[in-house]
Amino acid sequence: MHPAVVALLMLLFVLLCFLGILANGFIVLVLGREWRRRGRLLPSDMVLISLGASRFCLQWVGMVHDLYYYIHMETYDRGFVRQLFGLHWDFLNSATFWFGTWLSVLFCVKITTFTHPTFLWLKWRFPGSVPWLLLGSLLMSSIVTLLFFWGNRAVHQGFLLRNIAGNMTYREWNRKLEIHYFLPLKVVTLSIPYFVFLVSMMLLINSLRRHRRTMQSNAHGLQDPSTQAHTKALRSLVSFLILYALSFVSMLITASGCFSLRSDWYWPWQILIFLCTSVHPFILIFSNLRLRGEFRQLLLWARGFWVA
Repeated sequence: MHPAVVALLMLLFVLLCFLGILANGFIVLVLGREWRRRGRLLPSDMVLISLGASRFCLQWVGMVHDLYYYIHMETYDRGFVRQLFGLHWDFLNSATFWFGTWLSVLFCVKITTFTHPTFLWLKWRFPGSVPWLLLGSLLMSSIVTLLFFWGNRAVHQGFLLRNIAGNMTYREWNRKLEIHYFLPLKVVTLSIPYFVFLVSMMLLINSLRRHRRTMQSNAHGLQDPSTQAHTKALRSLVSFLILYALSFVSMLITASGCFSLRSDWYWPWQILIFLCTSVHPFILIFSNLRLRGEFRQLLLWARGFWVA
């Protein structure tokens, strides 16, 4: 690929990361101020601030890692840097997936109107269990991180030894670990939260669609405020579903080792990976009344400062 194209893609990647960092930082700042002022947060705000904080850190780690990898491509595997970046990335990535899952489950139990006894019990119990679920997600992410750290350590040792048992080269050893260890581990650890997320989103989208059809059949037109609110909610949920699915699939393909830095598709692929963590915060901001109001005030302040 032409160096100018590579430079342009790198610039787009950095800009995308900075947009996500600013949006997630804004969510954490607003809800953190609310937490300090009131001394507590609603369950939905707990999940939002946790998701925003994990995405904020994840994007910093991902951006610094990719730029460092690009600059030190030849020496990347020699030192402890790969293990250090992997330690932070695997923890934050796992936590981000779980927090996104709990956000979808929380929306599901709050909005859907199913009358099954099990669902009604879950609707009553889930909001109070949010702090424990968040702590459990951190614990689970720590266990996942240790499992990935063991694999990264094996890769590093293989690089130092260079000649693995059975006359296997380092590149063959690395590829074997990617296919037979990292990829199955990534599939298992990400598929569990993704399955829960998918079920809750399908239930939620189906409930909103039925409710929207009911309102339309009761002589509520498409211009009715309630109908418009449900249509907007559906669009937000479908966008979240698409972005989350893209993130899930891209993580699995990345774990298979298909896109190395020497590949022409490396930087476009990195842009795709960080699309969810950069775009979805803006969807959350504009769909949340408090965050949307604070964001408008920030834009007005910035406009006034720029004009002045």
